[in-house]
Amino acid sequence: MGAALSDLDFETIDYFRTEALTEDPYPYWDHLRARCPITKESNHDVYMVTGYDEAIAVYHDQATFSSCNSVVGPFARFSVPLEGDDVTEIIATHRDELPFSDQLPSFDPPKHTAHRGLLMRLITPKRLRENEEFMRRLADRQVDEFHAKGECDFIADYAGPFTLLVIADLLGVPEEDHQRFLDKLERRRRPEATLGNTGDQSMRHKPLEYLYQQFTAYIEDRRRQPRHDVMTGLATATFPDGTLPPVEDVMRIAANLFAAGQETTARLLSTALQILGERPELQRQLREDRSLIPVFIEETLRLESPIKGDFRLSRVPTTIGDVEIPAGSTVMVLPGAANRDPREFDHPEELRLDRPNVRQHIAFGHGIHTCAGAPLARAEANVTLHRFLDRMQDIRISEAHHGPPGARRWEYSPTFMLRGLQQLHLEFTPVG
Repeated sequence: MGAALSDLDFETIDYFRTEALTEDPYPYWDHLRARCPITKESNHDVYMVTGYDEAIAVYHDQATFSSCNSVVGPFARFSVPLEGDDVTEIIATHRDELPFSDQLPSFDPPKHTAHRGLLMRLITPKRLRENEEFMRRLADRQVDEFHAKGECDFIADYAGPFTLLVIADLLGVPEEDHQRFLDKLERRRRPEATLGNTGDQSMRHKPLEYLYQQFTAYIEDRRRQPRHDVMTGLATATFPDGTLPPVEDVMRIAANLFAAGQETTARLLSTALQILGERPELQRQLREDRSLIPVFIEETLRLESPIKGDFRLSRVPTTIGDVEIPAGSTVMVLPGAANRDPREFDHPEELRLDRPNVRQHIAFGHGIHTCAGAPLARAEANVTLHRFLDRMQDIRISEAHHGPPGARRWEYSPTFMLRGLQQLHLEFTPVG
């Protein structure tokens, strides 16, 4: 892929439609940052934010930037033009026309504040501790399915079902329904349905119909007939002001947490195992000193952020750094680029277990939209790495599937929004 990238003209390339950049976006991002930490690309008039300080500034300025287009970016289509020096009222009136407008990442205060408050009442420290006990049992159960063979497709055999069932347990999906969720949501996934596909597929306004239907049924049932279970707690959770939210509000929060948490965490896990499979010396280091696992997880998040882009829409004219941004402009914060900004991270392309600011990355975003599931993702990665290191020796990349070292064949999801492998075939020596 290096040769293909060298043939591209970074000045004119369409970032959102060029599949070569899904394989390796970093040279393009470095090119943009070298020009300016905020650079307007030429195809869709998007202001690309590759600098760390500039990304933080955008994330923390809700007065200037709306999250209404956080998922769809330049492909958001209002029925009226965004004209004038203040488009706040246009956004307020027409924001529900946009795809994904019913999801928490697209909300602005005060609606975001109330719904985020409800979400945090669902993901309590107590519930996360209970969920972690389930994780450990589930990790072993998933590994049992392929352990004796000494090989696996890590994403299909472990990361996909593991992350899906962890979030199902967190939200209280009855265990008897777990298999149905797996059949519906994991085993029927298609690459062309991936969020932010580089092709021409149009985005659906309501992409989570199945989850919406299931959680609506669960919540209505528990409100009619409360039980002593997690789903009843979900159904009866209140907004911070004490009011009981409409069923549809709870349903959407649960469904969106379910979908987003599973997708991004599976990518984190696969990247971590890819790195360990490529670097035996690092694998040995983690085996000998398990206290380094949390630091390794943070460096994995920084180096290969699962979310490549997060959009905002400027309400009014503003200036970040030396760049003037007109009202109605689409801004794309690129966490994967900002996390490699040499102004913030020394030798950013290196994985360093002694990096002093290892937790300063923005793989989970920053500010009021920081990923609420970040503690869950970290716990899933921690449990997975411990159990894989305990139960497997010499974890390595399958050369039959991915080629030899130095000439690997990787296939990444064809999306400008998310960063992750489509497959990761591992081989190992079983322990026990």
